[in-house]
Amino acid sequence: MGKTNVADLLIEALHQSGVRRIYGIVGDSLNGMTEALRKREDMAWIHTRHEEVAAFAAGADAHLTGDLAVCAGSCGPGNLHLINGLFDCHRSRVPVLAIAAQIPSAEIGRSYFQETHPQNLFQECSHFCELITSPEQLPGVLETAIRVAVAERGVAVIVLPGDVGLMEMPSGTRLSKSLVPAAPVVRPQDRQLDELATLLNESSRVTLLCGRGCFGAHQQLMRLAAALQSPIVHALGGKEGVEWDNPYDVGMTGLIGFKSGYHAMLDCDTLLMLGTDFPYRQFYPTDAKVAQVDVRAESLGRRCPIDLGVIGDVARTIEGLLPRLDRRKDSAHLEDSLANYRRAREDLDDLAVGRRGGPLHPQYVARTLSEAAADDAVFTFDVGTTTIWSARYLKLNGRRRLIGSLNHGSMANALPQAIGAQSAFPGRQVVSFSGDGGLAMLMGDLLTLRQHQLPVKIIVLNNGSLGFVSMEMKAAGFLDAGVDLLNPDFAEMARSIGLFARRVEDPEDLEEAMREVLAHPGPALLDAVTARQELSMPPHIGVEQAKGFGLWLARAVINGRGNEVVDVARTNLLR
Repeated sequence: MGKTNVADLLIEALHQSGVRRIYGIVGDSLNGMTEALRKREDMAWIHTRHEEVAAFAAGADAHLTGDLAVCAGSCGPGNLHLINGLFDCHRSRVPVLAIAAQIPSAEIGRSYFQETHPQNLFQECSHFCELITSPEQLPGVLETAIRVAVAERGVAVIVLPGDVGLMEMPSGTRLSKSLVPAAPVVRPQDRQLDELATLLNESSRVTLLCGRGCFGAHQQLMRLAAALQSPIVHALGGKEGVEWDNPYDVGMTGLIGFKSGYHAMLDCDTLLMLGTDFPYRQFYPTDAKVAQVDVRAESLGRRCPIDLGVIGDVARTIEGLLPRLDRRKDSAHLEDSLANYRRAREDLDDLAVGRRGGPLHPQYVARTLSEAAADDAVFTFDVGTTTIWSARYLKLNGRRRLIGSLNHGSMANALPQAIGAQSAFPGRQVVSFSGDGGLAMLMGDLLTLRQHQLPVKIIVLNNGSLGFVSMEMKAAGFLDAGVDLLNPDFAEMARSIGLFARRVEDPEDLEEAMREVLAHPGPALLDAVTARQELSMPPHIGVEQAKGFGLWLARAVINGRGNEVVDVARTNLLR
């Protein structure tokens, strides 16, 4: 390859692996890498204003493309800022390589300025994390990191001292021709498929619980539900791959789900879990048999006792299972579940309305966004009540995509993930559905949209509160405290940095403003001033929650906050 240094070879390896963008903030310990990028025109540096944003953005890039994405941070605090976003990438099982620069190698272990030990710090949020100490070490370690990130679907970390990045590679050094492994096909053994078929054939009321592992298996899933006459309940991670064009869909279960999904699981005699690690154990049936299919052994039986665990890809497992199944004619369980879903859906849709002079309900904002957005839009959504409205009102169609911090549950993920999505697909409509708390936490990266002219559309629910936290406090019987947000006029702020923006307070103005923001050719923001006391009830209200809410009512009145009780009633009852 001629004379080249460590950083040059690193960038060449990434390019050969299909990487076209690196997200991060420059620093002197990254000089070798940024210089290697500067010298070539086939890779871009996406400059973010916070390294946490860089990691979230890389995760969204990997989520949409399915390919390796890369982020980088300079030594010490720089790469330390990556850690929250990398935890999210790792728990979301997307292939991301992080380049963590290190202090000069001769200073390691001497309490040097900005010294940390990234090879220790990143162990918990990665499948692979190694320190490069010499040029000879680079090819083998780097290639292993790339392959592990792609094959294991998670994070790999390379720790590279700045001086090592500038060292010359030995002559004759070359990269392997095969850097990125193809995804394997994991099919269960025939014996296990026979066992699973016997269990299902002997059952009379089967419900399917589907997660993100069902993405790409839509056709097989519909054939399975038809054969079993089974309702399909999905976890939030399964929404983008399961919910659309699905006559067996009965909604979600869990804290943000529908009562129809909860009852479809409660009423079954056999629950078949497909590609899901749904974490909330209180929503699983206690008397039903449970079978679980997943490509990862560690997911089997982690949430509830199972009668049969099968390691396999969902699509391939269903293909092997279908010829073994007896087609069921009795559809009573399915019809009952579908009837429950229709009633639950009607109740939810009745809440998503807007009337002039009334409060602007967040459900109405979500529904309006769904109706106005492009058919192939990418939605990112913040953690909190924004997740609830996204799960219930954003309609998917097999072309739209949905990205959130589903397993890690981090605030402030939506805008950073939108940056990654828009960088990967510059011609596609990308919408960040943000909460006011989430947007404010990493608001500096609105400047990234302006600097890179990324036409992300930000819809912010501005209710002046950490709404989901406030609801949790009320449900536990506590007076909500520390949840108030003194927000700016987000639209005025956005205009001050060069973004197009609209602010809406009256429901009758929402549709026009939404269309205008979504149609704008550059980055744009809609500041939707929504009702603060909007309640979102889970599909099953336990005794403790009911007791807690009653206790909150009493405490609110006693402590002179009776106006909040009136506001809750006005917002949620007087529609």
